[in-house]
Amino acid sequence: MIPQSLSPFRIAPFGMLLGLLMAFCFTFCLSRQNPNEFALTNLEKSSTKEPEKKEAKAEEEMDAKDLEVFQPTHEWQALRPGQAVPAGSHVRLNLQTGAREVKLQYEDKFQSNLKRLKKGKRLDINTNTYTSQDLKSALAKFKEGAQTESSKEDEARQAEVKQLFRPIEELKKEFDELNVFIETDMQIMVRLINKFNSSSSSLEEKIAALFDLEYYVHQMDNAQDLLSFGGLQVVINGLNSTEPLVKEYAAFVLGAAFSSNPKVQVEAIEGGALQKLLVILATEQPPTAKKKVLFALCSLLRHFPYAQQQFLKLGGLQVLKGLVQEKNMEVLAVRVVTLLYDLVTEKMFAEEEAELTQDVSPEKLQQYRQVHLLPGLREQGWCEITAHLLALPEHDAREKVLQTLGALLATCRDHYRQDPQLSRTLASLQAEYQALATLELQEGEDEGYFRELLGSIDSLLRELR
Repeated sequence: MIPQSLSPFRIAPFGMLLGLLMAFCFTFCLSRQNPNEFALTNLEKSSTKEPEKKEAKAEEEMDAKDLEVFQPTHEWQALRPGQAVPAGSHVRLNLQTGAREVKLQYEDKFQSNLKRLKKGKRLDINTNTYTSQDLKSALAKFKEGAQTESSKEDEARQAEVKQLFRPIEELKKEFDELNVFIETDMQIMVRLINKFNSSSSSLEEKIAALFDLEYYVHQMDNAQDLLSFGGLQVVINGLNSTEPLVKEYAAFVLGAAFSSNPKVQVEAIEGGALQKLLVILATEQPPTAKKKVLFALCSLLRHFPYAQQQFLKLGGLQVLKGLVQEKNMEVLAVRVVTLLYDLVTEKMFAEEEAELTQDVSPEKLQQYRQVHLLPGLREQGWCEITAHLLALPEHDAREKVLQTLGALLATCRDHYRQDPQLSRTLASLQAEYQALATLELQEGEDEGYFRELLGSIDSLLRELR
């Protein structure tokens, strides 16, 4: 120690002397150190910084011998010769003592590494040290294995997809072949009309063509397209065939095409369809043919006052009267009565609607006013014909006849009152439906079917008193 009594001017030479002495000791210590020790120090992390190539070369040339691992702490500790310094340690050279000292540099970063090292164990440098080349080789092998596994998975997935789905080339080929057979409704109807109109077609082929055509003309647009290439007139001409089946199925197609399609109805009147239909009904034909023809006639007359005028002029009421009076024509008789009811109520509603809302066009209203249907029915004896149809046994037929009797009441009131048979029939039906209505009430039906029929009979009887 330096005496406190010494002045600063005397201390300065003494400090210089001490510095020279320490420099000499440092040089002497360096000359006595083992070069391998400095190689190990430089390999781990010493204060002398050498290039990375030298470190890798020193590591490769190092002998494969076990070294004692030094356990550093947060305080500086002297390092004995032969001890290995863990990675991440901070190393310095004490200039006063000439010894190397070691301590931990970053606690958080290397704490996990230190925990894996146990005190007193030996560290195998060769087995725990990896060069950059080793890492590159291991990474290459890892990538190669991943690619191999990925390629196997892709192949398996592709095989599974091939089993579930067909190749796109095959699908395209089949689609191209299918496009040859795809036809629009228009093309189909043209083909069917040609088949029906061909002289080489057999009766079965013609009937099949008409049957298929009826399916398409239910659509309004298709029925109008039938006009564009003359198909409607071909079917109308089919009503002149000598084959009852051709007449039947031609009428079946026409009835579907006429339904709620004014454009087609107009073309049919101009094409002579109404006359041909009435001729078939007035002549001897199979009941099935007359049934289809009556269907076509009803479709042509409904909501078409001009056709109704032509119907009356051509003696349509007389044709229908003869049809109803034929034997075994009860089913057609009910349909005729239903047609008459529809025509009477249609004209009545059109006139009422015109008075209340002015929605009906003046031209159409004028056409309805020219349809003198009720006087024609009275003159042709339809008051008596309708009253006698009330004796039919079916409830549905009775209901339609009662509706028609009510629609004709204003025109046929006198005839109804003078017909004793009608009064007896109404009284019998009143008793029958009174019992059926009572059963409905007992079953909990307040407004049943028979109760409505009973109400129609009661109303008609009141009007006839």
